[in-house]
Amino acid sequence: MKKFKYTAVNLERKKFTGVFLAEDEQQLAMRLAEQSLYLVKATPVTQTTASTFFSTTGKVSANELATFCRQFAIMFNTGIPIIEALEILKNQSYSALLKKTLDFVHEDVKSGQLLSQALKKHKKIFPQFLLSMVYVGEVSGALDKIMITLADYFETDARIKKKTKSAMIYPIILILMAIGIIVLMVAFIIPTFMKALDSLEVEMPPLTIALYDMSVWFKENWKMLFVGAVVLIVLIMLWMRTEKGKYLWDAFKFKAPLVGKITKSLVTARFARAFGLLIDGGLDVIDAMETVNIVLGNKYAEKRFKSAIEDVRQGMSLTVALDSYGLFPPLIIQMISVGERSGSLAEVLIRSCTFFDNQAESAIASITTIIQPVILVIIGGSVGVLFYAIYSPLLQVMQTLGV
Repeated sequence: MKKFKYTAVNLERKKFTGVFLAEDEQQLAMRLAEQSLYLVKATPVTQTTASTFFSTTGKVSANELATFCRQFAIMFNTGIPIIEALEILKNQSYSALLKKTLDFVHEDVKSGQLLSQALKKHKKIFPQFLLSMVYVGEVSGALDKIMITLADYFETDARIKKKTKSAMIYPIILILMAIGIIVLMVAFIIPTFMKALDSLEVEMPPLTIALYDMSVWFKENWKMLFVGAVVLIVLIMLWMRTEKGKYLWDAFKFKAPLVGKITKSLVTARFARAFGLLIDGGLDVIDAMETVNIVLGNKYAEKRFKSAIEDVRQGMSLTVALDSYGLFPPLIIQMISVGERSGSLAEVLIRSCTFFDNQAESAIASITTIIQPVILVIIGGSVGVLFYAIYSPLLQVMQTLGV
């Protein structure tokens, strides 16, 4: 099918323009004639998507996706046709990327495509989970319900991500402050004290001498250290963009003693919500698992989950397949087992979503509670060592002078 931009007239010679999908101009003329329109001019339109329109491929935020899904569901539920709903939505205060994408989607739907087909052209912008759920909504005739469910999903996901970022801000600030204090003392305060103490001919403790030597070395090589740090950071960032780097980093996050609890809770919450919604929408277990694998958000978990998919495809039960790879906590495995036996797997998972969302948020809060005191102890210990190294020679001077 080709997209044509056409100009046509009716019996009263009133001019109409628009975009339509057809195999060729002859078919386009026949389709227009069915609407009492007569083709005057037709021009093939080059197929373009929002991802090629922008020089760099962007992503729509979870908050924007939630807003779009909820607004679409409200309009669709009140009886507004999909074409009119998209016409209204594309003029809302979204990001430039989403507005341009909706412009393309609106044109495609107006040309006769299903919403799921129009959205699928923008896979780099819309997540696969949304595409699958919209298709399920169209097939089941419950698109408004599906869009509301999607809005809840993206809002919850965005809230958890925001809490995760917020939880890490304070520890990062503390670490940066500690580094700044140590650099200030090593680069400026220690050399100043050493010059004053040299004139007094005081015997320096080994710790003070070591810190002074380190201070001299730092002042002589700080440019090299700065460049090395920048190069190291850039190399790490480039490495983490590779498939192997992403996999190893995600494997570390999944297995690390403290961070692993958060990562596993987030993966579990996403799985429970997404898998339950897909099963409830009518997808079979294999198709739902393949779609859910994309939204887990962890390369290590995704690789092991793919193996579980193959096991289920070979005839293994979902409960046994998931339990054998240790991706999820025992509680959800037990719930899946109950759901499989009772035939209410979707209902069990959807009802458990809130519990696992709360588990993820509790894990984030607990890790923050643990990390902050540890960082403060490290900062206090480092600064204490520096002050001891600086002031212990002064105490010797004061004792010598009898002060």
